[in-house]
Amino acid sequence: MTPFATLLLLPLLARAGITIYQAPGQAAFATSAASANAASYTGAAAYNPTTLTPPPVPSPAVPSSFALQLQTGGTPGASIPQPGDFIGFSIEMSVANQVLGKNATFIQVPFLNLMANIQQRAGAVRVRVGGNSQESAALVAASEIPDGKILQKNLTGVTGTTQTPPLEFSDELLYMMANISTLVNVRWFLGIPWFVTQPFDLAIVGAAERILGDTLIGYQAANEPDLYNAHGHRPATYGPFDYFGEVSDVLTQLASSGNDPSGRARTLLLGPSIADAGWTPEDVWNTGFVDAYSGNLAFLSVEKYPTDNCAAAFNTGAPIIDPQTVFPNFLTHKAHTSLLQPYLNSTAFAQAHGKKLLMFETNTASCGGFPGISDAFGAALWGLDYALQMAHSNFSGAMFHVGGQNVFYNPFTSPPTNQSTFHQWTIGPIYYSALVAAEAIGPSNTTQVLDLNANGGNEFTPGYAIYEAGEPVRVALFNYITDPTGASTVTAVISVAQGGAGGGGATPTQVKVKYLQATSVSQKGSYTWAGQTFGGNFASDGRPTGTEDVQTVACNTTAQTCSVTVPAPGFALVFLSDGAQTEARGAPSTTFATTALTKTQNTATVEASVLATSNGHGGPSDPLGGAGVLGSTSKGRVSGAVGLRPGAVLFASSLGALAFGMVVVGRAVVR
Repeated sequence: MTPFATLLLLPLLARAGITIYQAPGQAAFATSAASANAASYTGAAAYNPTTLTPPPVPSPAVPSSFALQLQTGGTPGASIPQPGDFIGFSIEMSVANQVLGKNATFIQVPFLNLMANIQQRAGAVRVRVGGNSQESAALVAASEIPDGKILQKNLTGVTGTTQTPPLEFSDELLYMMANISTLVNVRWFLGIPWFVTQPFDLAIVGAAERILGDTLIGYQAANEPDLYNAHGHRPATYGPFDYFGEVSDVLTQLASSGNDPSGRARTLLLGPSIADAGWTPEDVWNTGFVDAYSGNLAFLSVEKYPTDNCAAAFNTGAPIIDPQTVFPNFLTHKAHTSLLQPYLNSTAFAQAHGKKLLMFETNTASCGGFPGISDAFGAALWGLDYALQMAHSNFSGAMFHVGGQNVFYNPFTSPPTNQSTFHQWTIGPIYYSALVAAEAIGPSNTTQVLDLNANGGNEFTPGYAIYEAGEPVRVALFNYITDPTGASTVTAVISVAQGGAGGGGATPTQVKVKYLQATSVSQKGSYTWAGQTFGGNFASDGRPTGTEDVQTVACNTTAQTCSVTVPAPGFALVFLSDGAQTEARGAPSTTFATTALTKTQNTATVEASVLATSNGHGGPSDPLGGAGVLGSTSKGRVSGAVGLRPGAVLFASSLGALAFGMVVVGRAVVR
């Protein structure tokens, strides 16, 4: 078995003669340590080491330089004003206890830090707790769930292609969500269970109104109802008019159930959340859905994944998709314009009816995504381009989905429970997409996004202009190509013209640039955003590490142009003024430390390559000059940290707490 590295060991202080082994099938902790061969890997999908080959450099070559002419005073084609919290997260309800925390008192510190990063840039974060597992979830008394857990799954009652288990949860889940909102500005969506309609189980609404209050901003009225008949939850004849009738039923039952005494919940429905599986949005709009329930619908919603990996994940019998073959499909701007084109009528329809349309659940591919695609740098570019294209297309928000250990596409993944005392979180490429999108859009809630059709509409080098109050403030530039020679680096030559009859130049004398970078679209982990990173597998406490690197580019004041390069691969966010950068960066981020440790014994380990040549029964020499000392890993035996300074103990505990502990809070809402 191979030794593995986990936490930072305070060198020269702890000297135990111990041997540490890697868990079977699990990838190594540190990026410098070896990982399992992809062909024989049997561990959790979230840490799968499969690495694909980047697509070849396009031929003919992409034009290496292109002009981008922006204009002040407004521009045709820009989007509707967009909120700073445009990109949020959809957390599968069945894994909420892995992502959010253990219960209302113990909240995951990395999750708080990850949300604080977004809040810093966007002002708020929208999070949905739901998905397929919400549809049969039942609120029960805490005493009905053993071992103090907040939810439990019935693994013998799985249904549908994704084999979703029915859930039972206690109101402790809602108290935990409420307490999170006292620490970070998270606003929540929940779902009404929709598999059984006569009567609907509306207990979650009553509890959420009482516990979450106005931090709850929407109740999903069914999740992918167009798939109900395919999954055996409705008759084969079930269609949009049947769904229309069920929404009427839920409103009637809410009014008489006592679960919505103020009537607020009846104004916060969200639907139809169809998955483009036989119904189109127009099929629902044509029932009169929006006109009939206008006063009840806080948002309109759809859900769309560009493809699926269900055949491989669940042995459906359909042909299995080869990730290497479809990898190029995720590395082109055309993928997004084609995917969203069928929704342009619906975004216009929503505006005409005074509604906001959300892409309520999405990611690289349904049924968990693809190894080597969903968990590689190309997905970071894909997700960021997708986010900005949705904003340009007049969606009013989108939610990147979060599953458990068994998916490839997670924005962030907590370590397996049995490794939570020594492993940190794994931050996926889609989280980088969300973080950079928040900074690109900014917190003003008046941002307009324009697809510039950059580089003659080249599919590998798209670009967007970000406007506020009619003025261009930021430019977003992509390069999907992997080319280590540097020959595919592109240069955008940006100029700003004064709008109106007067014309004239308004190009700044200099611009600031931040880069999202990796060596290849196939790279896994350790990407950098302006020089900072969340590391590789098991490496993050939710805070970016490293020194922020913001480049200053001098503009040509004679030609009135600013030339910004974009590496292959990479992304550049160009700030046209210092104020635009300051606004998008936001206030200093609040980070969180734990006030309780779940384990304080035997948590120090060493990097595998060091351990391989240093441990053994002979014991190491004392680096401080003393004799070799043997130690034990068992509590109450000879200390494995002989000579450990008290100050170092405090430092290590603080570091460990920030890395993977829980923050203890009092309940924000009185029961």
